[in-house]
Amino acid sequence: MAKRLILCNCSGTQKLDSEAIEQAVGLPCSQVHSALCTGQIDRAIEEIGQGDSIICCQQEQRIFEEIAVESEGKTPAFTDLRDRAGWSDDPRPKLPKMAALLAEATLNAPPEKTVDVISEGLCLIIGGSDVALDAAEKLAPILGVTVLLTDDIPPPESRDFDAIRGDLKRAEGALGQFRLRIDRLQQVDPTGRGPLTWTEARDGGQTECDVILDLTGETPLFPAPQKREGYLRADPGSLPAVADAVLQASQLIGTFEKPLYVATEPLLCAHSRAEKTGCTKCLDLCPTGAISPDGDHVTIDPMICAGCGACSARCPSGAITYDAPAPDMIFRRIHTLASAYRKAGGEAPRLLVHDTGFGREMISLAARHGRGLPADVIPLEVPALSGFGHAEILAALASGFADVTLLLAPTTERDALDQEVPLAQAMSEDSKVVVLDVAEPDALCDALYGAKDAPQPCEAPILPMGSRRQVARLSAKALHQDDTTALPLPENAPYGAVLVNADACTLCLSCVSLCPSGALVDNPDMPQLRFQEDACLQCGLCANVCPEDAISYEPRMNLADEALTQVVLHEEEPFACIECGSLFGVKSTVENITEKLAGKHSMFANDNAARMIQMCDNCRVKAQFHSQDNPFAGGERPQTRTTDDYFSKRRDH
Repeated sequence: MAKRLILCNCSGTQKLDSEAIEQAVGLPCSQVHSALCTGQIDRAIEEIGQGDSIICCQQEQRIFEEIAVESEGKTPAFTDLRDRAGWSDDPRPKLPKMAALLAEATLNAPPEKTVDVISEGLCLIIGGSDVALDAAEKLAPILGVTVLLTDDIPPPESRDFDAIRGDLKRAEGALGQFRLRIDRLQQVDPTGRGPLTWTEARDGGQTECDVILDLTGETPLFPAPQKREGYLRADPGSLPAVADAVLQASQLIGTFEKPLYVATEPLLCAHSRAEKTGCTKCLDLCPTGAISPDGDHVTIDPMICAGCGACSARCPSGAITYDAPAPDMIFRRIHTLASAYRKAGGEAPRLLVHDTGFGREMISLAARHGRGLPADVIPLEVPALSGFGHAEILAALASGFADVTLLLAPTTERDALDQEVPLAQAMSEDSKVVVLDVAEPDALCDALYGAKDAPQPCEAPILPMGSRRQVARLSAKALHQDDTTALPLPENAPYGAVLVNADACTLCLSCVSLCPSGALVDNPDMPQLRFQEDACLQCGLCANVCPEDAISYEPRMNLADEALTQVVLHEEEPFACIECGSLFGVKSTVENITEKLAGKHSMFANDNAARMIQMCDNCRVKAQFHSQDNPFAGGERPQTRTTDDYFSKRRDH
């Protein structure tokens, strides 16, 4: 059953043409209402009761959801048509943009993957007695509180909570599963008459808790502390900040749903092989320390992962992919926005990518108090801006967007974008990819309205399908239809060629055995090193393992079809066995070994032994077996004993 669009012009402040929207989107529309959230509540109840619907307003989503519950109707979906399109000073037609946003809203997103995290309310408060004890008194009726005091005072008289002293040496984990080690640990000795005392200090104390409230004001216990769930910090000199942290801690008891932000495929990981390190892009970028080496691949702790998406954007092999939502859903949204805009008569749309917090608020404020977004700027809201990498940018340009603007937020992790944006610019055009870092709605409007004429969009838009690598290559070819040359890329790009110094390479093929993507292969019939460029991850493993330092790299995107086929990087003449004539090994290598060992090494001192260097495996074994000093020869085999032998032995005795 097709979804039905419920329209409201918000007291006549935006123009909505029900028939035009229905024709452009292909979905049935309600009549255009004026005040569904206030004076027309009865009409809202009727509209929601008609079934599967999309309300084109997000501001009053809470009210409409309550109406659906009270009327026992199906909870509608929501999309923000007013702030993102309707409220705009741009005189150009807004129907193409509205059609694009409504078409995107009809896409069925897969359900979010989550795991349950249980917090029983065990809280560790760390800080000085002047602040920590007061926080403990407030939280003790709600949580199981232990206070780790950092100053030298007698034990507190209150027994409503536990108090300890010591040096916190290690803390790890997240909400519901923190693990800590404390040295010089002292606990309260409650026995005896008089003031309470501390026990003797001891090292190696182990404890666990669900929540940590850090009131020390010192260096955080974890990297990116604001992203570590269950870890709360506050400036001990700020009473409002401490009060807010105490309130937050009081809520952290019960069962919580933790999103699983990323999916991993260890077999694709190019981190290391044979104890040789290759790719470390995700390890270098992760702000929370959720990623760690695990043999030949890396592992991600889902409890620590905060979902910034930087690892998935930079992963060259696809071993890590963002899964909330998955890349293919982002590609579908991009393609739907671009195609629906063109279908409704629009030309040269521009894409504005923003996050769910700061970016959404900026657009809302710009619409209510400023000029709003231009009619050709289509906003795309993503959960993690850092995860919107070069593949997604190129997919947008190849889908028909004239340019792509990334609206940064104060909390955006920028390390990945600082590398992904130049990569996307190198594979398209610098003017087509813009990073916007503004803090005011008016500055956002000024930047979008004041932009130079947008470049021409892709003449033959594509449908982005496949892995991120496949989409990036397909998009680059669409953006450079008349150019089959190799595009130079920045250092550390995940695409490029392997260059081999033929004078140094001995064709030992160590690189082939460790190549994680199969870009380097051998030829079982000839001494050859072959290479398929589109499979190369530029991970560095082959260069690190090469004993002759014969391998280097050239970052580039080769758009020619030869990048999809195997080419010979180095080959030599094979050596013919001096006994049977079969080809084996590399001629230059065999001759070099013969020159260095024949008559000069004790194992090859005589001519017969030296000849074995120039034999294939089968002939070498035969020659060794028949030689006088055959290493496989044993002593004379004992004669098999028979029954008569045993009887004769008995007669002799």
